[in-house]
Amino acid sequence: MSNVNIRRAVENIRSGTTVYTPLVETVVNAIQAIEVAKPDKGKVEIIVLRSKQDELEGARPPVESFIVSDNGIGFTDKNRDSFDTLYSDHKIDQGGKGFGRFTCLKYFEDMIIESVFEDEDGHKKRSFKMGKQTDIIVNEKIEAEPSAEIGSKVTLSKAKKNRFPDKQLTTIARSLVERLLPYFIDADYNCPTIALVEEDGSDRIVLNNFFNNELSALIQEIPLSVATFSLESQQGEQAFQVRLFKIYSPKNQRSKVSLVADRREVTDIAIHNYVPEFIAEFFDEKRNADDDRDRNYIVKAYVFSQYLDENVSLARGGFEFPSGDDLLHPISQTEIESSAANIAREALGERITARQEKKRAHVQEYVETMAPWHRTIAEEIDLSAMPYNPTPEQIETVFQKEKFNQEVTLRREIDQILSEASPEDLNDGLASIVDRISRTSRNDLIHYIALRKNVLDLFSRSLELNEEGKYPSEATVHDIIFPRRGDSNATRFEDHNLWMIDERLNFTNFVSSDTPIAGGTTDRPDVLAFDNPVLFRGDNEASNPITVFEFKKPGRDDFANPSSKDDPVQQILRYTIGIRKGKFKTPKGREILVSENTPFYGYVMCELSAKVKEWLHAEKEFTPMPDGLGWFRWFGNNNLYMEVLSWDKVLRDAKMRNRVFFHKLGIE
Repeated sequence: MSNVNIRRAVENIRSGTTVYTPLVETVVNAIQAIEVAKPDKGKVEIIVLRSKQDELEGARPPVESFIVSDNGIGFTDKNRDSFDTLYSDHKIDQGGKGFGRFTCLKYFEDMIIESVFEDEDGHKKRSFKMGKQTDIIVNEKIEAEPSAEIGSKVTLSKAKKNRFPDKQLTTIARSLVERLLPYFIDADYNCPTIALVEEDGSDRIVLNNFFNNELSALIQEIPLSVATFSLESQQGEQAFQVRLFKIYSPKNQRSKVSLVADRREVTDIAIHNYVPEFIAEFFDEKRNADDDRDRNYIVKAYVFSQYLDENVSLARGGFEFPSGDDLLHPISQTEIESSAANIAREALGERITARQEKKRAHVQEYVETMAPWHRTIAEEIDLSAMPYNPTPEQIETVFQKEKFNQEVTLRREIDQILSEASPEDLNDGLASIVDRISRTSRNDLIHYIALRKNVLDLFSRSLELNEEGKYPSEATVHDIIFPRRGDSNATRFEDHNLWMIDERLNFTNFVSSDTPIAGGTTDRPDVLAFDNPVLFRGDNEASNPITVFEFKKPGRDDFANPSSKDDPVQQILRYTIGIRKGKFKTPKGREILVSENTPFYGYVMCELSAKVKEWLHAEKEFTPMPDGLGWFRWFGNNNLYMEVLSWDKVLRDAKMRNRVFFHKLGIE
């Protein structure tokens, strides 16, 4: 009598098995029983038992249970004792692990066995259930059955979670064929007839016929010019064989690599994990006039090896060697699958090449239209690992990774030359590295210029009326040129776009944007108040100029009213005078250094309506610029030069300064 914690054994069966695993295991046991008995015609019958509840609109009821019967040797005393022994080695020469029956209780409520066998007293019938506590065999009965045929009937009763995933007999048949395929394709093996049948006998599918008659069009083998590969293990070189098949009308399946042990499929993985072009189905064109359409198919690569037979896990849900690299196991599952995937890629030849060319054209279009700074990398990058039909995000991820790898390699080579080369030998290889540095720098410059184009397009849209016939808020324009509520501790020169106004402002140290800069002595303005000026400066030296900005919302001109308190010219003047008097400090609390000769520049960006122009001319004594889109004045007493610019001028001049770069990049 056995004494096993069956519940724990079942719970410890992890990923890798499915609800088909116990059904396949039961069928394989039936085949092995037939191999021992050697009847004239071996046969295995799989009876499908469905729910007795009526389904809506005449739909087929779900599958609940299976009965697998065979004309094999039956449960002799020896076979019975093997069943009752955990990790039995009774079928070790047939690849048995002595554990597969436990998967039955993982996916079905009960496993019931009825078997007729022959011993010295004649034919006997043995029946029992698989226990769920500590005894593997329970409710066992033995009685004489002198007229009964030898064989076994195993019932997998009531799939757990109240249903089996597939309803259609053809779907179940195809799933079984794919998992039992090695039994059908071995030319040196005489496979018993395996049939799948409804309980009432209304439908019957012979699984063997998927390869030898009316069902053969559903699965076809692809001839391989190279069907083997070898990998080195601690025990020496291990040989692997690949057989490749077309699976027609695959529905939602993907092309896969399946690893086989002891003629049973153990694991499978989508080939597109190794060759992205396999993610989509393939198509065979019409073969003759009788065909009404092209046929879609996936491919499935089966891998056979003694190494796989010897290393399959107890539950046949995986292998004892690791999936990835491991010092103790030089051969990994990933390496085996990758090698098989490469054989499949070679077998599909032109179909895969055409998809790779389509992918490269797709990537090239992305580079030309969206990321011209990647042109140099695109000429040499390996796209084999990039997904088929990649999204812009996926393309950019691959390019950024390649760019990083190139920069790391370049830095390593430079460090090596500088540390090892003598002055006389420094020229060796130096020209190549300098050229690569230049190419990297050019790519970065192209990227920067292309982003300028995007900024100008966005800025242009911000000056247009919205769907409600209103101009965007002042905050919108403000944040495009530079972010509000920032200072030099938070805003780098790459994060603002002051180049739109003057290229010289690119490297100024940002002091304050829409925030108080008087050492905390003034209140923070409203976040929507666009009227607080913005101050920029280079190093805090008295000789360096200070630049002050004032923005007014596009379409707004009420600041030119006589009673307005938002006069931008006066605001900049007051701000300039305050700086000269030492009222403001740097973000680090230091005094802003000025002298009598410190130059100040003031910029007002606004809408130059007729009202504003008249105000600038008559009240502010500004002089118009030749293009009519700006006005200027020199305030000598404060050493302040001020310009009032229309938003259109800011945009037009920025485009003009950058147009030659856009033209060179072909992104106009």
